Formats: sequence, C-alpha cells, structure tokens
Amino acid sequence: MKHVIILGDGMADWHHESLGGKTLLQHAHTPNMDRLARMGQCGLLRTVADGFHPGSEVANSSILGYDQHVVYEGRGPLEAASIGVELADDDLALRCNLVSLDGNLLRNHSCGRLETEDADILIKYLQDELGSERVHFYTGVQYRHLLVIKGGNKHLHCTPPHDIPLKPWREYMLSAETPEAEETARLLTELVYKSQVLLKYHPLNAQRQEQGLDPVSSIWPWGGGYRPRMAPLTHTFASQIHTGVVITAVDLIRGIGHYAGLHTIDVPGATGLWDTNYAGKAHAAIQALRTNDFVYLHVEAADEAGHDGDLALKIQCIENIDKYIVGPIMQAVEEYDEHVAIALLPDHPTPIDLRTHTAEPIPFAMWYPGIEADAVDTFDEDAAAHGMHGLLQGDQFIHRFMALDFTHSVNPEIF
Repeated sequence: MKHVIILGDGMADWHHESLGGKTLLQHAHTPNMDRLARMGQCGLLRTVADGFHPGSEVANSSILGYDQHVVYEGRGPLEAASIGVELADDDLALRCNLVSLDGNLLRNHSCGRLETEDADILIKYLQDELGSERVHFYTGVQYRHLLVIKGGNKHLHCTPPHDIPLKPWREYMLSAETPEAEETARLLTELVYKSQVLLKYHPLNAQRQEQGLDPVSSIWPWGGGYRPRMAPLTHTFASQIHTGVVITAVDLIRGIGHYAGLHTIDVPGATGLWDTNYAGKAHAAIQALRTNDFVYLHVEAADEAGHDGDLALKIQCIENIDKYIVGPIMQAVEEYDEHVAIALLPDHPTPIDLRTHTAEPIPFAMWYPGIEADAVDTFDEDAAAHGMHGLLQGDQFIHRFMALDFTHSVNPEIF
C-alpha cells in the first residue's frame, strides 16, 4: 500500500464569535475533507512535546515520527540542507529572516511579502559587507534565509519573529543561555544592528518605499543548531517505503524531507503563500504516487494567513486546499489499481487572534479503500476528538498510519 500525507500548515484554530462560535475548519466549506473524515478514522494528535516551542520544525518532524529529544537542532540546519549548504560539525546554522521594523516595533516578520529575486540582492549585499571566514549569509526563499556561524554556540535564547508582530523588538533580541554562548550572542547582536544601517540606505528599499511596500529593515537570526542526526524513513519503514517525495515551497520542510530521505519535487507557481499553485501541488502528488511509495504534501498558505491575522483569507486557504488538493487526490487514488492510504492534518494551530503557533492538539483523518470508518462526520477540531484514535502523541500517528492495511483496519489498542 502507498501512503500520502496532506499537511495543511496551521489550519487548526480557535472558536470565533464572528463565526457563530465555530472554528475556521467548522465554518469553511470543506466537503472533501468532511468526506475523508466520514469515510475514514479520526483523532487528535499532539505534535509538540512538552518543553518544545510549537514551531513547524518540531511539529512536522514529529508527524513523521522523529523524537525531538533525539533529533531537535532548530530550523537553521534543516533550511541549510534544503538549499544544499553542507554543514561542518562546528557550524551553527540559523534561520535568518528579513524583517520590517517600524521604529521600536516589529511591523512584520516577512517584509510584507518579499520576492526571492529582491531578497537575493540584499543577502548577497550583506554577505559582501558583513561576511567573513566565520560569517556566511545564504539566500533562501522570499524572507526566509540562512546564516552560518563557524564555531558558534547554539545555546541561545531566540524569539521567532512571527511570534512578536507589532511588539517592541528590542525586548526580544537574542541572548546567551550559557556563559559559553555569550560571544556568539554578541556577534549576532552586532550583525543585527549593522544590517539595519546597511539595509536602510540600500536602493532597493527606496524602490519599495516608492511602491508603497514595507521596508526590509533588519535581519533576525533565530532557530540555531548543528547538523541533526535523523534516520531516513526508508530505514524506519523499510518494508513500506522504498522511495518517497516531499512537495513544498518552504525550505524548512524541504530540509526535513532531505534528512528523512525524501526527494523534493518543485512545483511551478508554488509560493509558500496564500496564492500558491494548489492544483499544481495536487497534480504533482498524484503523479508521484505512480512511482513512489510515500508522498508528503505540505501547503503553507493557511499558516501565513494566520500569522497575518486575516480571518477571511485563512478560510479561503482552507477551502482552496479542500477543493484543489484533497478532492482531486481522493478522486485519483480511488481510481488506482494499487491501494493508497491518505492522511489529512495540520501541523499545529495558528490562531487568527494570536497570530502565532500554539501547541494544542490538532485533528487528523486517515482513510484507505475498505477501512472501517468511525462515527466522525466532519473534519474539524471538535469532531476529531470523538474519533476512534482518541489523543495520540508524537510518533504514534505515523506508526498507526503506516500500519494501515487494506485487509483490515488498524487496531488502536495495538499501538
């Protein structure tokens, strides 16, 4: 049996008075998600272990079965892998956002959507001005980039910039957690302030101002760590996964896929934003299933809408995932000669009211032809709580999903 996971990043949310007390998943028109839940088996999954920040690197790698106490090294090393930067053992890799400031406030974590071509100009400029044998800036995608410090100490307290929209940014500057990390913290702080001076007078910012776009004000390093030790899924599930792919526009997820032994499929028009090529991603997944055993299809759109605090846009993103991804994939696999199991879930909630991630459990549904359905009729946070799988933790989800067999339903009591 083949397996495909459809991951709607940040889809889960809280109940809203403006929606009559419903969550966004409950309010959105999602006939295909609801059909998947109705035909399959549901439950809740806690993707963020106690003591870990509810970041996408934690949640997505947990969904794939990785124990964070063993593999966690932050976002930086994962994003390094995704853009082909090989890390030495003493390299500290950090996610490096380009952010927009408004005086003492962090206006937004993404510069109001920055094109990769423009970002590349700025990152190369920073490398020319601030880079050295020890400091290296690498271009990623849009506002998401990489900073590598040779001999850096990872024991830093860093705040993700998407956690502090419209808050005083100086209060959240990185700091050392141990005396050994103080030199690294000083170096990074110096780079932040120097970047602000350099970026302020760059011609590209003058152009953005003329166009009414948010300025690119500063770098924001965070999520640092060393090269992780992750066993490929082809080893963990050797009898079921011989080849697998990841479909995403986000470097972080590409990096997880790299260490998980999954090949990346690039989809034209996939942006990592609300305007991504939903149909193109579904088509890529359908085609990949013909020659691969496992597909991890990641869609960032709803998460970005959550960070922006845009209720209507997040609902639209959820409905787009339902219409252009879940529906076509279900239709395609139902016509396959070989059985295909489908799982649908977010990685974490990104509540509109909070505009950042939380660690609350998320709903999931899993289905394959002939599965014994439970009593859940809709795909949402409340309904999934009544599913037959109850509340799962960490790697329990992937082991149950991979244990699905077309000859019988998985027995939750076994796992």
